[in-house]
Amino acid sequence: MTPQLEIFINALSRCLGWAYMLCWSGSFYPQPITNWKRKSTVGLSTDLSSINPLGFVSYAIYTSAFLYSPVIRSQYAARHPASIDPTVRFNDFAFAAHAVVLTTMLYTQFWPFIWGFHVSRFQRVSWTMAGIFWGSILTPLLVMAVVLAQSPDGGYDPSTWAWIDVKTELKSFQIYSFSYVKLLITIVKYMPQVALNYKRQSTEGWSIGTIILDLAGGILSMLQLVLDSSLQSDWSGITGNPVKLLLGNVTIFFDAIFCIQHYVLYRDTPDLKGTPGPGEQTPLLVGQDDAVPDRV
Repeated sequence: MTPQLEIFINALSRCLGWAYMLCWSGSFYPQPITNWKRKSTVGLSTDLSSINPLGFVSYAIYTSAFLYSPVIRSQYAARHPASIDPTVRFNDFAFAAHAVVLTTMLYTQFWPFIWGFHVSRFQRVSWTMAGIFWGSILTPLLVMAVVLAQSPDGGYDPSTWAWIDVKTELKSFQIYSFSYVKLLITIVKYMPQVALNYKRQSTEGWSIGTIILDLAGGILSMLQLVLDSSLQSDWSGITGNPVKLLLGNVTIFFDAIFCIQHYVLYRDTPDLKGTPGPGEQTPLLVGQDDAVPDRV
């Protein structure tokens, strides 16, 4: 690869990185704006909104560790000598930090005493999502305990049990475990929304603007990952950043489903937000599924 081509690919990679960060960051605004205009959260899955902040907290920990932790960076270099530097960029961390703030704010819109929005009596966090939420918190803590218990030097030697990964029969990961928490949450968080749209036979209340920006961000993220690995002439950079690879693909898959629901299956369905009824503006409680039709 010529120096000029390397410079061009590196510049293009950075442009793609900031472009997908802006798309994904921008995708957090249409939904709360839609809720504010409708004065209602009907049509938006409570399960999705309740677990989303935890996913981005995990992703922020993961990206910040690869960017700023000398221990993690040195262990990555030892495991990937051809690429040396992780394919995690500052824009990844900036996106994650911004997402924590916006998704937390969106979750608060389900509390009528804060925003005064109409919240259907069916909008509750399900037991399934509550279990995933607490499991996602306890799993990294459990892996930390394994590292400290099994590593001869407290997890600093990359040739043995290390902070960057924990070699068990299933090859679990320590710092990677935070990324896998984010990946798991991304996979499961969209499912209740898909089911809710199907049961309501409508996408009203679920902002399509969020989906369009999310889809664009997923495509750009994949392009950047491929360019970064080609620049280093080491395609293990893709497998060395598995969460970014899988997050992009999972995002594209579910966004395609949402586009089909919105533009093909339920495009002529009227807004079902209704008006607040007695006892419907109630705080969120764990134990009831919000995937019941919101025909209020």
